[in-house]
This record gives sequence, C-alpha cells and structure tokens, in this order.
Amino acid sequence: MTEKYLLGIDVGTTGTKAMVVGAGGEALGTAYREYICDYPRPNWVEQDAALLAHCVLEVCAEALKASGVPAGGIVSLAVSAQRDCLLLIGADGAPLKMISWLDNRAEDQVARLEREVGADAFYRISGLPLATAWILPKLLWVQENDPALWEKTARIVQLHDFILRTLGADDFYSDVPDSSFWGFYETDAFRWNGKLLERYGIAEAMLPRVLPPGTQVGHVSAAVSKATGLSEGTLLCVGAGDQNCAAVGAGVTSPGMASVSMGTGGLATVFLDKPFRDPAGKAMVTNNAVYGNWQVEGLQNGSAGVYRWFRDNIALFDKNEAEKAGEDPYERIGRLIEASPPGANGLVFLPYLASAATPRYDAEARGVFAGLSLMHTRGDLARAVIEGITLDIRDILTSIRGAGIPVERIRIMGGATKSGLWNQLQADCYGCTCETLVITDAALMGAALCAGVGAGLYEDIPSAAGALVRPDRTYEPDPCGVAFYDEAYRLFTAAYEAMAGPGGLFAQVAARQKTL
Repeated sequence: MTEKYLLGIDVGTTGTKAMVVGAGGEALGTAYREYICDYPRPNWVEQDAALLAHCVLEVCAEALKASGVPAGGIVSLAVSAQRDCLLLIGADGAPLKMISWLDNRAEDQVARLEREVGADAFYRISGLPLATAWILPKLLWVQENDPALWEKTARIVQLHDFILRTLGADDFYSDVPDSSFWGFYETDAFRWNGKLLERYGIAEAMLPRVLPPGTQVGHVSAAVSKATGLSEGTLLCVGAGDQNCAAVGAGVTSPGMASVSMGTGGLATVFLDKPFRDPAGKAMVTNNAVYGNWQVEGLQNGSAGVYRWFRDNIALFDKNEAEKAGEDPYERIGRLIEASPPGANGLVFLPYLASAATPRYDAEARGVFAGLSLMHTRGDLARAVIEGITLDIRDILTSIRGAGIPVERIRIMGGATKSGLWNQLQADCYGCTCETLVITDAALMGAALCAGVGAGLYEDIPSAAGALVRPDRTYEPDPCGVAFYDEAYRLFTAAYEAMAGPGGLFAQVAARQKTL
C-alpha cells in the first residue's frame, strides 16, 4: 500500500512554516518564511494577511519539494495559526485589515466592557480575563474609531479561517479552540453568546462556521495546486490555534501534563478534562484541540520574540559577525550567555516589550533592565533576557498552580529548546521535570495530527499524538538551581510591583508614549 503523508502548516506572528510528516512522525521536509509586523503607533500591531497567505503557498511548495514525497502522497493538510487576530473581510473576500493579538489599542473598549458586561461575567462566558488582547475589544474599537471600515466589513474571521479559505475551503471555517478568543463564545457550552452578539451589533452570519479540529472542510483548489505543487483535491481539514496545536503536538493530552511554548509570544498550558474557572480570575481557560476538553493557559506577550528583538538591536554586532562567518547568530549569543553567571551579575529583566499578560494583564507595563552598571557586558544583558523570559513563564505557572491545578511534567518547545542551558534553566526555574521533543515545532506536528484525524488515519487526536509524538531529552530540576531561581523570582516580581499600579512609572511612561 502506498504510504500516506501529512502536511502541517503553522502561520505564526513573525514567520510561516510547513512540514511534511511521515507515518512514523518524522519530518521529511520543512520550509520557513519570515516576515514582519507593522507598528503604526505605540501599542498598535497589524499585519498584512494577504502577504501571510502568499508565504503559506511558498512554504508549502518548498516543504513538498524538500521532502521528496510525490504530490499525490500528501493525503491531507491542516493549519495551525496565531490566535486572537481580528481579520475584517470585504464583500469580495479580500482582507481589509488584520489587527494582531499583540495589539493593545482597545483600552477604552475594555473599560466599556467592564461597565456594560462586567469582568466577572465576561470571564464566566469566555474563560478570558477582561483585557485588551481579545477580539471583542478590538472589534469595538473598529466600530467606534473607524466606522467606514466597519461599514465595508462583510465577514469577521481569524487567521486560521482565512488561510483555509485561501487554500480552497468553500467558506470561512474556524476551529473550536480559536473561538475561545472572540470573547463572545461560550467555552463551556461550545456556542456563540447571542446576547453579546445582539448587544454589540455582530450578526452571526458575519462569523465563521465553528467546527472541531480534524473536520474535513474542502480540498486544495486548482490555483493553489499550481502555486504549490500539491495535488488538486488534497483534503483540507480544520486545525487549531497555534498554541492549542502545540499542546497536542507535544503530546499533552491527559490531566497533569503541561506544555511551555516559547515563540514570538509564550504560553504555558495544562490539560483539563472538566470545565474550570480560576477563582482569582487570572488564568485563561480555552477549548482544547481534543474536542470536549479544555486547557488552562497563561499567555506571555513577549517571549522568544523579545530575544529576537535583543538579537536585532542590542546584539546587532554579534548578529552581523555571525552572519559574516556563516554562523547562527543565536549560537554566538549563546556563548556570551554561557560566560555570564546565573543571575547575570545581578541584572533583572522584565520582558514586557509588548505589555504584560497572564497573570498581570497590565497594558501599561514595559520592558525594563534593572540593576545595570558599568561592569555589565552584552553577555550579562543576554542572560538577563532569557532569565526574564523564563521567570515570566514561572509567574504564569505560579498562578496556575495557585488555582489548584497540578503540573506534574512539562513538555517544552520552541526555538529556545536548541539551548541545553536554557532547557536546564527552565527545569530549575519551574521546579519541574521538563522534556524536549524530537520534533520541536510542536504546532506543526499538531496541525499534522489534525490532518491525520481528518483523513481517517487515526481515530482521534490522542491516538494520533501517541503514534507520532516522540519525546527527546529529559531535564530534572537541580535543587541548588531551584533555590537560586526562587530568589530570582522574588526579585522579578518585586521589580514589577515597584513600577506598576495607578500613577506608577509604567503608567507615566505609557501616558507619555501615547502622545508620540
């Protein structure tokens, strides 16, 4: 019998990837395209959805060619995509505007929702702490500030839905996990909240059709076949948001298991088989890619994307020198980090370059180096950056554990896992066993799992994960490292609290930036 292959696509914030997956879970061919976000004003983040869709076609073509698999061997594909992005679509099906999940312009609309709906009610409905990150506040911002754009809008979708439509689906189809981020989807009941739709003038017909991951929704079109080399008629299946795909692509499909993903943004997720709301109202609760289950999440707005910012700005000399030598810039910066001791000679870094998400939800928070002196080197700065990113994830896990949810084992993923030093740092900082994966791009693997289920190759997503996901290395927490980073975490939270709150330094700086 001819072997059957799957194609996973991950449309991220700063780049798009595709991967051809074999029957044993091996990556046979991959491709990547990098792009940028647009920053029209402070706290505003937008992207060109048409450009992202074009990059998807390019990586599909390159991954297929690199794999050596005949086009007819790809039986199914599915999409993982950055979540919580608002795409306004015109009557002709073309995108009018895409507002990123990183965007924080809707502070006034959050205040409006607080008055009109209430933070507690919003959380009960959506599982989301009321904040600028979610789609409903962004949508209200458009209605209030750009009525002409709203008038032109025929459909309101997310990126996953737009990419599937581009590939050949006959409508805009969304996945259940992505729907968690609208703010008016009832995550416990798996349905739209009609009262919120009516209150805010959102016709249900404008929204995508919501289906479980792994559902068939169409076939690759003739035009896409020509652009990518994929066979016309290749099955298209619903995938999931990137972090939901990443969780199942890491094999996190049962209670007690967690994942930590460091991409442009970071996320800690813990599998739940029952509905849940955090008594403190801090943790995000979204629908799991395993339909009928949930996951508690903590979002980090700036994760490896902050490290990339460091590479491109503060470590620009090292980046340029590495590129001249044909070396990965991160390997060169990694050697600088190795030369700096734990704690970066007393530096504390707050990675809030895109504001603070879980558990702080502080749109006014900004990035900070605290403790700088003339003795500090680029290596100290680099080490402080990766420690600050990791301590921010620790902050998320602390809030999840504080809600009574056990975290027994963590699968870690993302580009950060190329560094053994950073992997051990995570184990010490979280105080928990951490495992890396053979396929570190877990979102791509998660998309492939959804494609496999949709094609009928596997009964369900847990079965697909059991067949395809393989752990790699295990990192146990070192008691001395745990004690050290317990104290580092205390300093981290103290640094935040010293600048947060009404009238604090964060608020003053944010107010000044709004005048720019």
